[in-house]
Order: sequence, then structure tokens, then C-alpha cells
Amino acid sequence: MASIALGIVGTAIGGSIGGAILGVSAAAIGGAVGTAIGTAVDSYLVSLFTPAPPAQRIEGARLETARITGATEGAVIPQVFGRMRVGGNVVWATDFREEVVEDRQGGGGKGGIGGGSSPEIITTTYLYYCSFAVALCEGPISGIGRIWADGELMNLEGVDWRWYAGDESQAPDPYIAARTGNETPGYRGTAYLVFEDILLERFGNRIPQLNVEVFRALDEADTAEGATKAVTIIPGTGEFVYATEKVTRKAGGGTTASENVLAVSTTADFRVSLDRLQASCPGIESVSLVVSWFGSDLRAGNCQIRPKVEIASKDNSRAWSVDGISRGSAQVVSQLDGRPAFGGTPSDFSVTQAIQECKARGLRLTLYPFLMMDIPSENGLPDPYSDNAGTNGQPVFPWRGRITCSPAAGYAGSVDKTGDAATQVAAFFNGTWGYRRMVLHYAQLCAAAGGVDAFLIGSELRGLTQVRSSASDYPAVGLMVTLANDCRAILGAGTKISYAADWSEYFGHHPGDGSGDVYFNLDALWAAPNVDFVGIDNYMPLSDWRDGFDHVDAGEFASIYEREYLQSNIEGGEGFDWYYASAGARASQIRTPITDGGAGKPWVFRYKDLRSWWSNQHYNRSGGTESGAPTAWVPESKPIRFTEFGCPAVDRGTNQPNTFYDPKSSESFAPYFSRGWRDDTIQRAYLEAVLTYWRDNANNPASAVYSGRMIDVDECAAWTWDARPYPWFPALDDVWSDGENWRLGHWLNGRLGSVSLAALVRYLCGRAGLTPEFVDVRQMWGGLEGYVIGALESPRASIATLAQHFGFDAVESEGRIMFRMRGRAPAATLSLDDLVQQDGNGDVIEFERGQETELPQAIKWSIARADEEYDTATVEARRITVEASRITSTAFPVAVPPEEAERRVRRTLQEIWVGREGASFRLPPSRLGLDPSDVLAIQHDGRLYDLRLLTTNDGADRALTAIMQDREVYDLPPGGDRAAAVARTILFGEPQVVFLDLPQISVLEDAHQPLIGAYANPWPGSMAIYYSPTLDDFLRLSSFSSRAQFGTTVEGFHSGPTSRFDMGNALVINLPTGTLQSVTDISLFDGANAFAVETAPDVWEIVQAGEVELIGANRYRLTRLLRGLRGTEDQMVATVPAGAKFVVLDSSLSRVPISLNDIDRTYNWLVGPAGLPYTDASYIADEFTPIGRGLLPFAVAHVEQPYRHGRVPGDYTIRWTRRSRDLAADSWATVDVPLGEDVEAYEVDILNGATVLRTLETGAPSAVYTSAQQIADWGAQLGPGSTLTIRIAQLSALLGRGIERTVTLQF
Repeated sequence: MASIALGIVGTAIGGSIGGAILGVSAAAIGGAVGTAIGTAVDSYLVSLFTPAPPAQRIEGARLETARITGATEGAVIPQVFGRMRVGGNVVWATDFREEVVEDRQGGGGKGGIGGGSSPEIITTTYLYYCSFAVALCEGPISGIGRIWADGELMNLEGVDWRWYAGDESQAPDPYIAARTGNETPGYRGTAYLVFEDILLERFGNRIPQLNVEVFRALDEADTAEGATKAVTIIPGTGEFVYATEKVTRKAGGGTTASENVLAVSTTADFRVSLDRLQASCPGIESVSLVVSWFGSDLRAGNCQIRPKVEIASKDNSRAWSVDGISRGSAQVVSQLDGRPAFGGTPSDFSVTQAIQECKARGLRLTLYPFLMMDIPSENGLPDPYSDNAGTNGQPVFPWRGRITCSPAAGYAGSVDKTGDAATQVAAFFNGTWGYRRMVLHYAQLCAAAGGVDAFLIGSELRGLTQVRSSASDYPAVGLMVTLANDCRAILGAGTKISYAADWSEYFGHHPGDGSGDVYFNLDALWAAPNVDFVGIDNYMPLSDWRDGFDHVDAGEFASIYEREYLQSNIEGGEGFDWYYASAGARASQIRTPITDGGAGKPWVFRYKDLRSWWSNQHYNRSGGTESGAPTAWVPESKPIRFTEFGCPAVDRGTNQPNTFYDPKSSESFAPYFSRGWRDDTIQRAYLEAVLTYWRDNANNPASAVYSGRMIDVDECAAWTWDARPYPWFPALDDVWSDGENWRLGHWLNGRLGSVSLAALVRYLCGRAGLTPEFVDVRQMWGGLEGYVIGALESPRASIATLAQHFGFDAVESEGRIMFRMRGRAPAATLSLDDLVQQDGNGDVIEFERGQETELPQAIKWSIARADEEYDTATVEARRITVEASRITSTAFPVAVPPEEAERRVRRTLQEIWVGREGASFRLPPSRLGLDPSDVLAIQHDGRLYDLRLLTTNDGADRALTAIMQDREVYDLPPGGDRAAAVARTILFGEPQVVFLDLPQISVLEDAHQPLIGAYANPWPGSMAIYYSPTLDDFLRLSSFSSRAQFGTTVEGFHSGPTSRFDMGNALVINLPTGTLQSVTDISLFDGANAFAVETAPDVWEIVQAGEVELIGANRYRLTRLLRGLRGTEDQMVATVPAGAKFVVLDSSLSRVPISLNDIDRTYNWLVGPAGLPYTDASYIADEFTPIGRGLLPFAVAHVEQPYRHGRVPGDYTIRWTRRSRDLAADSWATVDVPLGEDVEAYEVDILNGATVLRTLETGAPSAVYTSAQQIADWGAQLGPGSTLTIRIAQLSALLGRGIERTVTLQF
């Protein structure tokens, strides 16, 4: 008896296996299945070391014991496939190390900053550090991605950590070995992380609960992960997309945005993307870096090719420059819906960094200059593809392959085959902004970067290379040969050079104009001495699949995904055996054989016949007559590289792999007969079919000329990997406008690195002891982004989980276990006459139907979303009009796109309901070739039943049981696209920092200490202040956590009255953050709405405003002003210009805890995120000299004028009113204001112009200017009509003179 080996439906519906429901039999798990797959997996345990220090008496809030979370002895080590998020187990940890940090504020002793005679506040903080190791899963793994600590993405800035893949030769970690001695385990076979001396403050002073994104590629030779050795890297546009250093953009006012660090805060996106590429595809060896300039016109003679920028003005941490062109002189790409239609050309420095980064990783690198066509809608340009180029309006954002002469060949007035065509082509290459400039620039850049392995001089210029200046002359080809020679002179002999021809271009020019001409127009290029290989962008169709099951190809193959089917079309099918003569012929599948009449060389017209093209001499045909002499091509002389090949992730993508989804472009199409569904499986099937086919030496002949095969498979570059790392691209659609194109596009990010279902099942069978010859997975397809086995279970149980999810069967047949996807075509169509009557009487077939009440009304699945942070997503399938009410739920340990999971759960539900009808019947022994899982079509009662066999029992005849099958169930659309949400990294830029040396404004602070305010967006939570008298050896002084409010004046701000309301002036300001509002006079007098306005560099007037009016976005008009407050009337100027700094004086400002000794000392200051070292680029440097403005006595007031009291010659007493800087002086309850100084002392300068004649000293608010002094100074006593200019200053015991008041006395 034979049966389906894996019965999973019983668990899917919550019942037992067996019975009529889907007809799954649990009776027979045949010999090899029962003994091999049923074998339990060995238990792998982790021995955990969890030391705890003894309790100790400590001061303040301190830990009593070390708390190590997530350490479970005896836990099963998970098995990870693809990429998944897994929890870790701590397997080793040190005792906690304590560090005491004292933050001093106030004081004033002679110890420099932090000292002082004023009361000192000392804040003691206890920091704890720990080193530990975390076991993740079985190894070897291929990479580590994101790390989450306590559910949040972990910022690894400044963290010393490393990971071990878990291979069997793994040596002990040296740090652990240094701490534990010679018995240190290497944890061989276990992937783990080591964190060294990590600060635990942000985790609550404990080891955090860690989750880790683990990559483990099943890179067997027949998988996309194992077969792919080269990829292209795009986008080719993006001003800093290839930079390996952090590049930021300043938006003004302390706001910083990242240009190229959106995924991981410690690493540029390009490096993150390469990390994920190498983790997803460990065998990757070669990359082709695409770098784009922009063409302006499809008319070759009018096309200018330039580097462009995204916006005209941008303040970046690194300036953009390409070929000596700066941003200010570069053109801007077209705009679409208010956003750039493309990214800008990558800056030269970023391309250099990318080249060097790839080489440092051991990757071979091809530099691929790429031409994008920036031709927007409503362009009004003459269309060369119209008679006399008379139609205005070229296609929108077209393919570069459409550049041609104008008018083009085949249109009235065409210049093709004339000298004018040669002139236009020469202009394209040699103009000031011609094609040569772009290519030669990158050749020189590559040489300056240290060289590259290969260099492409262009790609897919089909419309240009087929332009003729005479019947047989192709001027663009000759110019390409010259360009290759010039590049060789720059790059040297160590670089392979070629051109990437379109798959419809490489093999020759067949004008299709009825002339019979056949020219191998590119042979002069392929044969050129400085061209090293034949480059082909290979997007040849590998299928012709349609709706339904009665089209031609469905008669031979079960599915478009079958590798055998796709490979049969690599050197066969459309473009090899036959072609479609028209769109109508394609629709009707009327296939015309490819022949060559009497010449007998059909390969001349077969674009798929690489073998014949490569291995034969080429003879041009003029008017259909073959030339007597061959072209320059020498058979087998050079290898072929697929400079691009790939397939879009859209259903039936293999029907037309050269379609690219991009709604903005006129070239955006779905493949033939595609329904526009996302389909990652077809992309995987294409890659695996192409690569495994050409890696088979039977299909890839060796050259007799050079040492190598026809196809250089290791250099065939799959299109495409994006430098913007997944899943941030495509999720961050506010950053990248082309994110929507990813879903149906050629991108490999997020797809390559998934686990092949066939490879996974084969691997699990191997874990059970089955060798490959006993396992057949050829009829399986698809994959998972991730899968984890986190429990102790047999391989059979794991395979059963996968079978439930994917819908496949396992059957033992001919000594092997065969795995097959369901939904296969009938193996035979039978009538009742073909059946054997049961027991000699009765019906030859019996049907039975399950009860609806036993079936589920709905099925819910939970899966993980790898396009987010592996959060759980739920998908559901439900039947509406049924009697059943049961709902089943299953949590799958898989990561899969929700839309694909929704398709699969609907398939499962429909499969159950269709399969509720079962049948039993008998067949004669002649039908021994049928196995369980085969499908039979049986005619009965005028209906054709598709029945999937479950069991066969052989005796005198064959007794079979089967269930109903509907093939449509296995061709359902995916669910709706669900937007992904991922956490982007926060990159801190330089803050806007202001030092304010102001009079004291709070009794809580020391008067001599200046204020500091900082604004940054994003805000890091806390800012640290470092200082140094030199440019080295910076010491941390303090930190603060409040974000200040800064603004700028919009209009000129004029001087006004003090000591009363200024009703004549208005202060108009822009305030990007925060809000302002009017206040009452009581609140105003209590200190509300206080601001500092910078009237000159580091000079501030304090102003208050009673009335506040919002007059625009972030714009306010402040009136009812109090001016020159806290003694700052001397800082008032005639007019403060627009753009002056404006600071809100509130609790968001902090004091800089300097000592008295630091006054008038110049220090270098660094201010930036407290969590980052001061060497980080996010720190801003400033030079500031505190003057102790808060200790300076205010200027005196009410200087008495002599003329008010009458005056006779003699001694004159100069009188004034003392002011106080003491904050208590504002009280009306005191008779006199507090002195505010150690002693009361003044100096009065007697001035003659700028000359000081004498200085009077006094200890009271008056000074006597004696008669003798007057005579000595002026030659006579001062009397009526005389004037005297004096300068008065109150003295500070620490700083000397305070704010001076200059007055002219009238006698």
C-alpha cells in the first residue's frame, strides 16, 4: 500500500487525521518515511553560566544583585532558515563593573572649571557595565542584521560587539578566554554574540532581553542563493547613495536630516546593503555598480548627457560634485508631483568610496556607466519616430535604446543611411555634453580609485548602434571601438572592457524593411582588441503561460514554475524554435517556425541561439545575399557575460522578463498575459532555471580559443540589488519615491536570501538521515523569507508544518520520497469503463461527502513580517454562506509577505471545502504507474471529476481513494498589499548652540556662569558639554536635557525707551518650534515672555513682550515691550538687522558650570549628543570666552544735573542713584536695594573727549570734584554755561568695573 506521507489537514481543521475530510490517511507512513523522517532531532542544549555578585552596602540608588535576564538552562537551540528574528540565551556573563561619576555644579575654588567659593552641588551617578555572550541558533549562519534590546532597535554606536557564525571549527572568543582560562568553550555549531563591557544604564542596569535578526542562507548549488555569484547594484541615482561615510543635510536652525544613514545609525546605508547582500547570498563574488547621467532627447544629434542633482540648493556635510561640476552649476532632474523624478547623479567621492568598499570586501567590481532619459511629460520635443520628426512630444522617461537619428529609419524624411546620420551620431558622442564625456570621466574615476575588474562603455543603445550612414556602415559602432581604446589607455590591461548589448541587439541588425539585409553590425566591436567579452543584457522570455489550463504549454507542464519547463525555453521556444508574427498570432498562439530558407542557418535569426552565434563565423547579407567573406568575429574567441539578467516579481514574469514596472515611464508594462499580481516565486524560479542551466557544462561548451566556457556564469550579474537596504527601501516612501516599484519589480533585496522550499525540505530530509538520491523535490517551488524551528521536533513534523502552509504532498514511490506541489494537471482522463467494478457488483466508483458542520467556516494564520520588524500579522480566509461555524487558528513560525500568506490561507480553506468530496474506486494493474498525489480526471454523470489520489492498495487490481481537486484553487490572487512600517535610524547632526553671557536671571544659579542653549532636530535626549584650552584632550564638563527655543528676527528692530513700555517698536520673529502667547502685565513683571536678542556677536539685549500675535506659520509679532532689562540697556543698538538670533529665556537653558577662575579664559567647546563620543560628527565646535556678565554691577542711574539746582564756582559733588544686580533688588518692600557687592565702591572718569583727565574714587553714590581739580583740569572752575563729560562705574571686588554710564553734565 502506498499513501500520502504527510497528512496535515486534520490539524488544519482541528480534528484528527483521516476520514473523508480531504481523505488524508494516517495509516501508512511508508518504510523510509516512517523510519527516517520520523526520527527525532537530537537535542542541543546550552550550558548557562549566571554568576551573581554578593549583596553589598552602597550609597544612593544602587543594584543589590546582578540581574541576568533570558538565561534558561537546557533550552533548545533554534534552527533558522532564511532570515528570522530570534531571541537569545545568555551563555556567559561577567560580574557587573561599577563606575562612579560625579557631576559638579557651582563652587568657585581655584581648581579651574567646576571649582569655586560658592556652594557646590555634587551629583553622584553609578554606572554599571557587563560583558556577556548570547547564544542565538544553530550554525553556521551567514550574517547578523538588526538587534533589538527590550523590544527597541539597539543603537550600537560605541558598543564593542561581535558575532560568531557557529561553524564546527569555531575558536573561543579571546575576551572570554582571557577571563575564564583554558577551558573556554568555542560554542562550536552555535551562532552567538559577544558584547564587551556594555553600559547597562539605558536598560535599567540589567542585561537586556535581546532579539536578533539572523541570516542563514541555504545556498545549495541549485538555489538562487547558491548559484548567484554576481549582481548589479542600483539605483545608479541618488546623490550620496554610494557613500560609505555619513552624509547629512542641514535644514537650518539645528535641524539635520540624513542623506544616507537611514537603516543603522552606525553605518552608511550602502555598507548595510552590502552586509545584507553577503548575508543573503554568501557566495557572491562580483558586483556591477551602476552610475547614471541623464539624457535630454531621443534625437541623437540633440541629446545632451549630464550629471544632475535633485534640488538646486542643499547644505550637505560633503559637497556634491561630479566631473568638476558643483551643485550650483548642475542641472536639476525633472520634478513629478513636487518631488524629484529621479535621484541625482551620485557624487564622485561616493562612487570612489563604493568602489573601494567593494574591493575591500574581496568583491570583483564592474563599473557600469548608465544613461537615464530625463524627458518629462509635455516636453514638446520633436519625436524622431514620426514622419519628418513632425510630431511634438517624445515618450515620457523612455528607454535609452530609443535614441536614434532623426527622423528615424522607416519614417518619411529619415536620414538613416546618409551622411547626416553620421553627423548626428558623432554629435551624440563628441559634443560638449556628449556620451564620451560621461564614459571617460568614469574611466578616470576608476583609475583614481585604484582600478576596477571590468568596465562597461555603455549599454542597450540599440537605436543608435543600428543607425547607418550608408548601406553597411554603422558609425556608432566605430565610435564605440574608439571609446574602448581610449578607456584601455586610462584603465590599463588589468581591466576587462566591453559593451552591454540588449538581448535584441547583440546578434545583429535585421532591419525588417523587406530588403533582406542581415548585418552583424556589432561584430567590429566584439572583435575589437580592447573589448574582452561579449556583454548581453539577457531578458529573453522563458515561458508562454496563459490563463486556464488548455493553452499549449499547459498540455506539457504542470506549472509555469517548473524548472524543466523554464529550462526548455532557454535554448528553445520563442526566439529559438518559433516566433509570433503579430499580436494577434500571440493571442491565438499561432507560432511561426524560425527558418532560413535555402541558406540553412536559422541561428542567424534566433536571438536565443547563443551557442551557434558564438561558435560560427558570421556573414553579412546585403539584400538577402550572403557575403563571401566573414566578419571580424572569430568563433569562440571571447566569453559571453550576461551583464544583466533577471525577472520581475510579477506573475508570469518569465513570459516577458524585460518589462519594468515604473508608472512614471512610458516603458512601464506588465508581461504578456500577466494579471499584475506580485509573485516572488517566479523570480526565484527564473534565476534558478537560468543559472543551473548554464552551470551545467553539457549546456555551456568550452572554448577552443581561450581557457573557459562560452558563458562566464560567475560574472553573469542578476538584476538587481539596491544600495538602499531592505526593508527600509521600499518602506520609507517619504524618502524614496520609487518605493512602490519594488513590489512588482526586478529587485532582489528582500527576496534573495529567502529559503527555497525545495532546498529546505531536502535539508530536513537530510537531517533525518536521508541521502539526496532518496529525495526528489523537483516538483516543488516557492520559498519563505524565513523559517525557524524553535521546539524539539522531528524533521517530519517540520515538513508537515511546511506542507500545511504551502500545500504539497510527500509520497514514497520507486524507493524515493517524492514531494509534489498540489494543483497538478490530470495524469490521465478515464471513463467509468476504465474502472474495475468493486466486489463484482454495484457502482464502479463510490463518492462520499463530509458534513459541513465539521468543516471550518474560517481559518486564521499568524505569520511574521520580514518587511517590518518581524511583527506578527494575521491573515484570514472565510466562507460566508455556509452552515459551519468553526474557526481554526494556526501560528506559523515563518516570515512571509502578508499578501502571499493570504493567498495560501485562502487556498487552504478552499482546498478543505473542495476536498470534502471523496471517492474510492479500483483500476486494473495496467495503471501501476499511478502514485498517491497523482490526479485523475474521471467522467461520470456528464461531469468531469478531478480526483487527487491519496492511497493505492495493490492486489488483483488497484484499490484507490481520492479527494476532489479544483486546479483554480492553486492559482488564486494574492491578498492586498499591506504597507510596511519600519523604524528608521535617528542620525544626530550638529546642534545649533548659543552661549549667553547674561546678567543673572534666576536665584537658583551662580551669577558668574553663562547660559547655554541648544536646539537639534532630531533631539538626542541629552547634550554633553566638553571643553579644552587647546584643540585636544577635551574633558566632559556637564550635560543638559532640555531643548531651547531659538528664532531669528524678520525685520529690523530699532532702539527704544527703557524703564517703561516701548509702544512704538515691534519685534517680528520666526520661531521654528514651540509657541508664544500674550501675557498680563502681572505675569510680565513676574518674568514671563523674556527673550534675548543678539544685537552684535555675543552681545544680548533682554526684552520682554506683553502682546504676542501669530502672523504666519511660526512667525510672531511681539509688542508692548520692556527693553534693556537686567542692566542690558547698554547692549541696545540703533537697529538690529533682520536675521539676528532670538532666544527664549526659560528653563530650557542651562548654566555652564565654570568656576570664577575661568572668567576671561578662552576655551574650545564641543557640544553634542551625550550618548556619542565627542569625536562624532554630530558635535559642534565653538570658541567662547566667558566674561562673567552676571557679576558685573549695573550702570548707575539718575545722575544729577548741576543746572537743576543752581551752581556757584567751587567744589562740585557729583551724585547718582545706585542700582543693584541682586535679584532681590526688584522688590518694592525694601527701603533701599541690596548692595549686591562685597563693598560699595565707584570710579568716576573726568573726560576730555576720549582722554581721561583724572579718576575719582568713592565708596558712596557721590563723588566730590574739587575746585583745585577743576582748575588743574580745565584752567578754571566750572560754572554756569560749562559742560563736563563723566563716566561712572560701580566696582566689583572680583571683576573690577561694572557697566559704565557716560553722562554730560550741564552747569
